[in-house]
Amino acid sequence: MMPFTILHQDTKTKARLGRLKTTHGVIETPAFMPVGTQGTVKALSPGELFEAGSQIILGNAYHLYLRPGLKVIKNAGGLHKFISWDKPILTDSGGYQVFSLAGFRKVRDEGVEFQSHLDGSRHFLTAEKVIEIENILGSDIMMPLDECVHYPCSYEYAKAAMQRTTDWARRSKIVRSRRSEAAGQKPQLLFGIVQGATYEDLRKQSARELVEIGFDGYAIGGLSVGEHKDLRYNIMSFTLQYLPGDSLRYLMGIGTPEDIIQAVKSGVDIFDCVIPTRYGRNGTAFTSTGKVVIRNALYADDLSPLDKDCDCYTCKNFSRSYIRHLFNVEEILGLRLVSFHNIYFYNNLLKSIRQAIRENRLEDFSLHQSYAC
Repeated sequence: MMPFTILHQDTKTKARLGRLKTTHGVIETPAFMPVGTQGTVKALSPGELFEAGSQIILGNAYHLYLRPGLKVIKNAGGLHKFISWDKPILTDSGGYQVFSLAGFRKVRDEGVEFQSHLDGSRHFLTAEKVIEIENILGSDIMMPLDECVHYPCSYEYAKAAMQRTTDWARRSKIVRSRRSEAAGQKPQLLFGIVQGATYEDLRKQSARELVEIGFDGYAIGGLSVGEHKDLRYNIMSFTLQYLPGDSLRYLMGIGTPEDIIQAVKSGVDIFDCVIPTRYGRNGTAFTSTGKVVIRNALYADDLSPLDKDCDCYTCKNFSRSYIRHLFNVEEILGLRLVSFHNIYFYNNLLKSIRQAIRENRLEDFSLHQSYAC
């Protein structure tokens, strides 16, 4: 049985209302995943994430493998119990670190050799090793090892990285099947990741080969790495047409509200991004009327909430003036309040998007409507 079900197709766009079944619960899509790289969404507790409406969070297998280490997490009974989060978790493989920690790694067909950014120790990650790590973590959705390339990138290098990613995905599926059968454990979903940089023929080849192998869902990786937004949208839209219409589609690492709305209209189902919490820690709030940079002097005497249309804990209890004061005196509460509001805003935005799809009115949907339902 397929884990993903499409409940309704918008009549004027390619957006879909769906439901993804996982071991730790059902996810209503389109959905946003807050990023909890090291087992925590920065500055927020699991209880606050639940209150903010989060259905699923993301963790990073590479970082958790290094710290606190697999032994600690295994002894705790898995990642869910270790971090006290009983809803779904998606774990990224560490493939992005192949890209972002370029000075600490060597890539070859067998896998990736990392020099730890923490203590300089060396580790060799293969496709099989990553699945073993994610199996111990016990995540609901596993992402295979992949190679994300920089922009701009030569065609030859992009092709080699794409072929490597496909081979790693194939090997990941084989070892996932063997481990699940041997352990008799609850199933972990495995997604394939489409790579190919900004070259359409490589994206097409990558998507087709992954679909031939067969995965529980498909992700579009390798975007938001320096390319222009128009090029990003074009590659995303081009790639989507080669992914199965009845499978979940995940756009990795992209997540301004405008990006999300555009991608949902194109047929994307789930997203992750550090933007809401990173912006929150730096004093920028997303609101129904645009971004509010709370450090600015014009908010010194502003007793209104961050967003008058928002009913989150932050907006119901605190003024812009007070939150600005907290940032000015470097009190931790300030960044926590704005981070909470931003996650609430994102989840509410996706809730409103789902309602708009249900009512066939997503085509004219705007950020201002995100609190309409």
